[in-house]
Amino acid sequence: MALLIRNILLDGRKTDILVEGNRISSIGESDKSDRVLDGSGKAALPGLVNCHTHAAMTLMRGYADDLPLKEWLEGNIWPLEARLTEEDVYWGSRLACLEMIKSGTTCFNDMYWHWRGTARAVRDSGIRAYLSQVFVDLNDQDKAAEQIKLNERLYRDSREFPDRVGFALGPHAPYSVSRESLLWVKDFSEKHNLLVHFHLSETKREVEDCIRNHGKRPVEYLDELGLLSGRLVACHSVWLSPGEIELLRRHDVKIVYNPASNMKLGSGSFPYPELKGAGLLVALGTDGCASNNNLDMFEEMKLASLLQKLRSGPTTLPANEALGMATLNGARALGLSAGEIREGSLADIILIDLKRPELTPSHNLTSNLVYSAQGSCVDTVICDGKILMENRTVPGEEEILEKASEISRNLINRA
Repeated sequence: MALLIRNILLDGRKTDILVEGNRISSIGESDKSDRVLDGSGKAALPGLVNCHTHAAMTLMRGYADDLPLKEWLEGNIWPLEARLTEEDVYWGSRLACLEMIKSGTTCFNDMYWHWRGTARAVRDSGIRAYLSQVFVDLNDQDKAAEQIKLNERLYRDSREFPDRVGFALGPHAPYSVSRESLLWVKDFSEKHNLLVHFHLSETKREVEDCIRNHGKRPVEYLDELGLLSGRLVACHSVWLSPGEIELLRRHDVKIVYNPASNMKLGSGSFPYPELKGAGLLVALGTDGCASNNNLDMFEEMKLASLLQKLRSGPTTLPANEALGMATLNGARALGLSAGEIREGSLADIILIDLKRPELTPSHNLTSNLVYSAQGSCVDTVICDGKILMENRTVPGEEEILEKASEISRNLINRA
């Protein structure tokens, strides 16, 4: 099927974008089409890429807020998650996919329980994702063996799903996964060329515990295990030493900045100038809705930039870099041919409604997108060449909202 987006603003000029199959086939005037979208009054952007989240935690939005990280996680979130079923995760993830589509995200990198529930939700929503089953063994050998067996089975099962549903490995963090399991993750990811989705140096305590237990800081510990590589997607990465930053650079590790979550949980200040100065690729993520509490990447771009300006001065992390974090950098972190609108790229495209008060006047569209826009400015979403939202309408959204609300109430009651 040929989809023609006609008279759309792209890089400051009006043009046409032709999509054939799941790729952008041409940019420029065209008459070839089976379906035409009128781009008048709109701008085309690459679909946004959320590089760190826990999708089904939409069910916990507003639950156990305003607590220290350890108390929040171990005393509230983990006990609730122990009650989750695959059906709970399916509807929580359907809600997350709906929220992301409505706010212009076309791909996300997820770590959570009940992998098949999230995979089914991604398949049914039409969005793109890399999904990992969270791996936690707490140094229990029996649990580790169980987790390894489960991940091996899920990797085989993942072939049942469309190509836009990718499989990744999800060891939770240095403090929750044993040395032996991390070595298995290293070997399995190398063998099958899989992304490794990992929480790294999120808190000061995590660093102190790692030094006490292993005699090394977290990045040094991962280097000892051989786990640092271009496949590692390291999320948070707040408490890093200069030596650790150099190790991350040497191994081409991808870093994910999560400003809203870092602020809400009081985790610390993300060292963006230092990471940028080292030449590391930095992408952007929302984290889960229990620690954000939304999945709006426009909000995340603004917070990312403003926090760095507060830390290091007003010229730090300008709008074009923030937008790049949420698009091209995110795609590169996940190894996708996306994140930019060019011929041959995956057809993951969003159309921004320019006729909105918060985008008027338009002295600088990129600045408006980062500092003024919200997800509600997105009019149309195309992912993998298919229209998922048009005129801000997503088919079936009312059912998703009702069912997710019901599932969330039942989950809290069971807990």
